[in-house]
Amino acid sequence: MSYNKIDKEGYGEAPKTHKIRITLSSRKVQSLEKVCQELIDRAKTKGLRVKGPVRLPTKTLKVTTRKTPCGEGSKTWDTFEMRIHKRLIDLNAPTEVVKQIIINIEAGVEVEFHYLELNYLSASLMPSVIT
Repeated sequence: MSYNKIDKEGYGEAPKTHKIRITLSSRKVQSLEKVCQELIDRAKTKGLRVKGPVRLPTKTLKVTTRKTPCGEGSKTWDTFEMRIHKRLIDLNAPTEVVKQIIINIEAGVEVEFHYLELNYLSASLMPSVIT
């Protein structure tokens, strides 16, 4: 790891930490909650700062179709529904540590990573250049 290397002055180089947002989504709530809890437990054992899980609203997708394949008969309808659950977890950690935490994830849970960059200066605060 990079923090074990010693540079010319004799001090160890600290690993570069990133603010990472992990988005988990699944159709099964139980497996999603289990994965969230495992990720948070692994991150806390590594000594990382963790925020979450933030529970986002459930998306409900509905499809309504006729029961009969042809147009004959009584007009009866079926409604099918799929629910998608999402959770957000924020970490402040080096990339190598996050790879170690995410190794074993249960099937059926989708994972997305976003590296968030903190821009402290907005466009209105930056000095303008006059030529």
